[in-house]
Parts: sequence; C-alpha cells; structure tokens
Amino acid sequence: MSPHHKILIADDDASIRLVLSQAFSRLGYQVRATGNATTLLKWVMDGEGDLVITDVVMPDENVFDVLPRIRKSRPKLPIIVMSAQNTLLTAVNAAETGAFEYIPKPFDLDDMTNAAKRALSQPADSEASKAQARAMRDERLPLIGRSAPMQEVYRTIAKLVGADLTTLILGESGTGKELVARALHDLGRRRDGRFVVLNLAATPRERVESELFGKEEGDIGKLVEADGGTLFLDEIGDLPLDAQTRLLRVIDGSETALNPKTNRRPNVRIIAATNRDLRSLIQQGLFREDLFFRLNVASIRLPALRERTDDIPDLARSFLLRANREGLPSKTIDQNALERLKAHNWPGNVRELENLIRRICALYTEDLITARIIDRELQEHSPEIVGEEAPLTLGALVERHLSRHFADQPDGIPANGLYDRILNEIEVPLIKLTLSATRGNQVRAAEILGLNRNTLRKKIQDLGVEMAKAKR
Repeated sequence: MSPHHKILIADDDASIRLVLSQAFSRLGYQVRATGNATTLLKWVMDGEGDLVITDVVMPDENVFDVLPRIRKSRPKLPIIVMSAQNTLLTAVNAAETGAFEYIPKPFDLDDMTNAAKRALSQPADSEASKAQARAMRDERLPLIGRSAPMQEVYRTIAKLVGADLTTLILGESGTGKELVARALHDLGRRRDGRFVVLNLAATPRERVESELFGKEEGDIGKLVEADGGTLFLDEIGDLPLDAQTRLLRVIDGSETALNPKTNRRPNVRIIAATNRDLRSLIQQGLFREDLFFRLNVASIRLPALRERTDDIPDLARSFLLRANREGLPSKTIDQNALERLKAHNWPGNVRELENLIRRICALYTEDLITARIIDRELQEHSPEIVGEEAPLTLGALVERHLSRHFADQPDGIPANGLYDRILNEIEVPLIKLTLSATRGNQVRAAEILGLNRNTLRKKIQDLGVEMAKAKR
C-alpha cells in the first residue's frame, strides 16, 4: 500500500461513494469520487488515478460504453466494475472491456478493499486485460439469477470463456449444466464452430464408443463432428471404463482420431458434466483418476435451486414468458404463490420448476397463478410417499418415476426408444416375481401373466431373467 496511490470512485449513489471514500481514506489512499461517467472519463484522460472503481449504470452514460475509451487511452489502468445488475451478461461485459475485477452489489467491503489492493500491487498486463469474452449483447441470457451463488458462477464463466480449457461442470440434475456449457461455447472463441452434445446417461452402453469415436466403416463420431467447436459430454460419470480409456488416449494424443474431411486430428474443446461424485467413483474403480484430472482442468459448480431460492421469482416469471412465446396461455403469478415456490425443496431443481410452470400454463384456465394452484400441483407431483393411510397406486408410482426420468433429460426430452426401455424395466421384475411366486413353474407363470408359454420363454431369454428354482 502506498500513500501516493489515488483511487477514482464513480457511483451515482452518494452513500456508496461515502462508504468507499472513507474506507480507502482510512487505509491511506488518496480518493476522488464522482456521481457521473463524464467526470470520471475527464479525470482519467487528465492522467489522474492509479485505480478506477465504478458502477455500471450512471445518470449520463453506461460505463461499459466508457471503458473502451479508458482502455485505449490508458491500457494499464486497473478497473474494478461493480453493479446491482447481477447477470451473466454483466460479468461477461466486465471481462470483455478489460476490467480487472467484477464485484456484484451488495458487496462486502473487505472484498472490495482486497480487490483494490491486488489491483494496485500487480502491474496490469494490457494484453491479458483485453476482451476475453465476446458476448452478443442483444441475445437472451442462457442463465437467470442474481443470487450470490449465481454471481460466483457468472464470474467463473466470464474468466473461462476465452481460455478454451477443458472444463468439468458439477451439479445436481436439472441445475442447468448444459446451459452453462452452451454459454462457454457461445461466448467463447469457438462460437462459430459446432456445439455437439452426447448424453452418456441416455446412450446405450454398447453404442457409446461408436457414438463418440465413430465406426470403422466411415461413420464419424461426435468427436469428429465437433471439430473446430465444442463437445459436451453430459453425465460423464456414466461413461463405460473401456470408453474412458480410449477417450484418455485420444486426449493424450496416444490414439489418433482423424477427421476424414481434413485428415487431421479434430481440434475440439471438451466440456464434461456430471451429477455424480466422480471421486467416489474413482475409489470404487468405476472412473479413471487420470481421466478425471484431464477433464477437471477447470471446474464450475452449479448450486441447487434450494441454495438460490432468491432467484425463483425471476425464474418463474421468465418461464411464464417463455411458455407464452411457445403458444401457451399468458399468465401472471402473485406474491403468495412465489413465496410458496421459494419454500419448496425442488429435488428436480430448475428443470422441475420450469416443468411445473409449463404444466400450470397448459392445464389451468385462471390468468393469475395463486398459492392454491401451486400447492395443488406440488402435492400431486410430490416425489415423497404420503403416509400409509393413502398408499400410492402402481400407476401413480410409475408416473412419478417417469416424471423424474423426463426431468433428468436435456430439455426434458429422453433419447429415442423410450417405450421399449421402460417396458423392459417393468417386465423384468414382473416376470421375476411371478416366477418366484410359482417356484419357477413357467406354465403357471404364463397363465398368471396372460402370456403364451413360448412367448414367456422367449422373454426370459431376451431379458436375461434369472430362473427361480423349483422347491421339492
């Protein structure tokens, strides 16, 4: 800390100017504060200041329109941007205009002073401080929320969009992992390339390698398909061990994967995501530790919705607008309904909330969504078993299971072939229990199931049902 350092503060809120001025003055800095962007720009152009701390929205001008002029005139001047407009776009724009740090409001005073000390103690690198993110300002934001946990997500994304690093996204099902991956792609240097998705949880294990690496007869896999862009491997924890080994060899370069169009190795940024604890899988021998370290060059943890309940009103209103754009009736939601949504645990996270909003828009005739409507929907679709006095029917249990299955898929859409997969899941325990009850008597089991004996025998073989031994 040097008494010769001068900090320029710009904020139209007089109380914030006062708090920051007093805090930095007590630390021995020289301080000059203004309430408009024009004065700030004049001071900077006159050569004043060793550090700028500025709000975004000013009475005369948006600071994001001013910062490029500051950077051009004084490229090594560190700038800290603070804003109450706590969105992903704000964080990305701060990085795009070369800000040293972005701090959302309301801020912790220690965080602000520590950021200032870092900025003043390290010589600014004009090249490193140039735009790393290239967001389209008029595009709709992929992520919604102004809560503190989401601020950390935005700040991390803003730092990673220009880095082109292999990234691992962690979070429960329904938290928006694919949206984050898309943001990293769309805002980064590969945005003109393809964004290719492979959901490993929805891909049959026997098809994973061909889907990922292609087939010998010339069918290209997702890895080559993403050449020049981004490959998003969703639910990487479900990748079979054989495919893990091959993926590691491809990443290391020990196995050559060629793009037949260019005859060169595909140039791909890999982003992986999982809702599972990969370290636990490593301990169980189900995931390769060396692959984990290759994928976890940078990581982003997405908070569960119950950790960011302050974002629920913004999310709910956004989903209402989205549903209306897609042709569903226009609705509004009252405050009591929003409070009821905030009190829910949301095991399915943001996807569960969106599905609930869309369901209400489709099924209810009321223009106003009230707490009574929310209560009814949450009770009818609650995943918890309600007590022994009102046992759930098989149909209700199956519906709940399927609802969560749909919620766990990208955009709520499962992979093709769902009907046969679900029937197989139900048929196996049904046949096993029936054979157990008949002590392995297939004739009797076929009668109970209402099947021809030959049909039952074929199902036992095709489904791999273990036969119950008859007791003598």
